[in-house]
Amino acid sequence: MRSIALGFWIGVGSRHEDPTRAGISHLIEHLIFKGTTDYSAWDIARIFDQMGGELNAATSKEYTLVHARFLDAHLDEAFAVMADMVVRPLMAELDAEREVVLEEVALYEDSPSDLIHDYLAETVFWEHPLGRQIIGTAETLQGLDEATIKAYHQQHYVNPAIVVAAAGNLRHEHVVELARKHFGPGVGAADPPAPSLRLPKARHDAYFMRKETEQFHVCLGAPAMSREDPRRFALSVLDTALGGSSSSRLFQEIREKRGLVYSVYSYTALYADTGLVAISFGSRPEGLAEVMELCTTELERLPETLTVEEIERTKEQIKGQIVLSMESPSARMNRLGRSVLLGLEIRTLDGMLAQIEAVDYDAVVALAHEFYDVATWSAVCVGPESEPFQATVSGYSWDSE
Repeated sequence: MRSIALGFWIGVGSRHEDPTRAGISHLIEHLIFKGTTDYSAWDIARIFDQMGGELNAATSKEYTLVHARFLDAHLDEAFAVMADMVVRPLMAELDAEREVVLEEVALYEDSPSDLIHDYLAETVFWEHPLGRQIIGTAETLQGLDEATIKAYHQQHYVNPAIVVAAAGNLRHEHVVELARKHFGPGVGAADPPAPSLRLPKARHDAYFMRKETEQFHVCLGAPAMSREDPRRFALSVLDTALGGSSSSRLFQEIREKRGLVYSVYSYTALYADTGLVAISFGSRPEGLAEVMELCTTELERLPETLTVEEIERTKEQIKGQIVLSMESPSARMNRLGRSVLLGLEIRTLDGMLAQIEAVDYDAVVALAHEFYDVATWSAVCVGPESEPFQATVSGYSWDSE
């Protein structure tokens, strides 16, 4: 192929922030595009457009990623620009870019299908740092001044916290040379502070947020294992069987057989100290109670009704997805960068397939008993009125806004 996917992975995200500075990592992600010591904001946009490339960035709970895809002939120039953005941003136009992020916050608040996942994290993790929104709030963003932002950048965007990952038509040795040139001695300082790791308290809460929506947007979820738990491969199989595909239990029972929803799915999110298992759907008012009951029923019957054939079929599905994803340079770059940054083993394709193949039926059933007990789950909802949702969550601790 003629393309390269390049990513700079920085070990700082929303969980590293104290509550008064919530959203600072995401704001810095925006500000690094506003110019550096060697490149103006116009230069950055012009250079990548002229390449025909794609430059972007993202902030998560545990890391920030600056990434691009471009033709192989442009590796040196793209690397130089991206490195300057990461290490030497001017933090220019702070007030203007803050307004852009505040508009993003407002847009996010108007997107209940996205917002609901943050409400679930807040409810499940509560006062744990993983419960905070990545994007921050209008109040915390307004309180961030230039000195605070620059100090935070200098503390976290340093050599020991940066991983360079690349995939495509390139030589590893050449990427190493570029990394030494642009992230060499004198760039960065001591190791950045690590986040405190702790387990969230168990909860069984229901939370409702009133918004004028046509649908009730609902998420159910509970804490799960950390990303280093060797059982994570079995969890992937279990999650896919429950609601991770069009042949999954939730999709077949709720959408295909009954036509009650457009979207219903399950997902997992694994972190350094804990994780999340979850179900999400959107429903019109008249179908809410039935969909909630069907989700609860599937959770209750899951451990006793899983079959060997179902598990084997799901394993084949996941293996196929892994192989297909390896044909994408961006997917390969993401796998490499995330694994190195988060301390996960980098496996060959055969090694990844072997991990999935090694998942056995008993291990999947055991996880269903441990993490998919509805009595330990919480539920959140965004919708026009609380009564229909509240009627479905008797036995939960109730809260609403």
